[in-house]
Amino acid sequence: MMMPQKFLQILIIFSLGLLSPNISMAAKPVVTINITTNHNKWDVKAGEMTSFIISVSDSNNLPVKDVRVIYEIGPEMIKPFIKDSANVISSKFITGSYTLYNPGFLRCTASVTFKGIVYKKIHTVGYDVEKISPTVSDPVDFDSFWNQSKQELAKIPIDARMTLLPQKGTATVEVYQVSIGNIDNSRIYGMLAVPKKAGKYPAVLQVPGAGVRPYNPDVALAEKGVIVFTIGIHGIPVNLDSEVYDNLRSGALKGYFYYNLQSRDKFYYKRVYLGCIRSIDFLFNVENFDKKNLAVTGASQGGALSIITSALDSRVTSLVSFHPALSDLTGYLYNRAGGWPHVFAGENFISYYSNDNVQNLAYYDVVNFAKRVKVPGFYSWGYNDVTCPPTSIYSAYNSIVAPKKLSLYYDSGHWVSPEQRKESIDWLLSHLK
Repeated sequence: MMMPQKFLQILIIFSLGLLSPNISMAAKPVVTINITTNHNKWDVKAGEMTSFIISVSDSNNLPVKDVRVIYEIGPEMIKPFIKDSANVISSKFITGSYTLYNPGFLRCTASVTFKGIVYKKIHTVGYDVEKISPTVSDPVDFDSFWNQSKQELAKIPIDARMTLLPQKGTATVEVYQVSIGNIDNSRIYGMLAVPKKAGKYPAVLQVPGAGVRPYNPDVALAEKGVIVFTIGIHGIPVNLDSEVYDNLRSGALKGYFYYNLQSRDKFYYKRVYLGCIRSIDFLFNVENFDKKNLAVTGASQGGALSIITSALDSRVTSLVSFHPALSDLTGYLYNRAGGWPHVFAGENFISYYSNDNVQNLAYYDVVNFAKRVKVPGFYSWGYNDVTCPPTSIYSAYNSIVAPKKLSLYYDSGHWVSPEQRKESIDWLLSHLK
């Protein structure tokens, strides 16, 4: 099942502030759909039957009766077992029972229309999730390809250009706009936040979620005694007028994640992955970096980049990854959910499927980097994510043999809650000592 492009763009834009300390709260909806299960568990064993209990309540938490619910049940992101509707005559409706006999996720999606407005809710149950294995192949020359690519990058001067931005700093933190040289005559731009007090500090590289947007420095984290480099990936400054990003998002950079995927050497993400390494090169030239403690953090596309960068660069000592994208992209070819950007799902299959594309993407799939991660990591996601499906995420996570901490926020989708952010920062700071 492929998400409509407009909906996908909305999700991408929504993930802008995934690692931002400023998180706004949405108004409570007029109608709320509640979904639970007969066993009241998020994780079950293969073959265990699940039925979903659907109820509808108003803003006062009182049952809304005699409302029609449209629902579907099946493995996440692919053709459901059933599509049906039912009237919730009393306080709840109980679906039939369903199961999975292989590791994966069973999802119920329910919607109601109330006073002309459509409300939607999903609930996802995991089946033997620790046994989910990847579908993507591991190229025999994977390491040599990336080693050669890094050697090509090393020949390019860092050519760091820094501009002090006093208006973005604080009494204890200085902020700079940074531009550094990257492959293909491109550059990486970002915001560097550095504690003013003399001394040596650990560093954090913040890598971005998908989309085209400006970025602000993470002054709050820098005030905790950390050098923070927050980068964009598109080779453009990160503090331009919003109109510039709007035009690029709908024009030159629309669908950038599909650009040149028919070429292993020219695929858009090659420059991005190497740009993350170049950002570490830059950090190692920051005078008050302690040269010992370096973490990479990100969510969605950034969650992927944090794993990838940690696997490619031995200077990384820890990582934080929220719902990593680009994981097990070939899942759809095996009748199960694949990772964002859903290259082989729905209509995309017609546009992008070829043996060459499948082989090329294996060099960029998070799964193959996850197998090579050697440093401790903090990982977190939710089961109701429709942008980065948990099946694809577990394909990567289960491939990691390095020390790892998993913090599940089961009912969440494609976002990071304040609680998740705090937990991740506490973990991060404990590993930057």
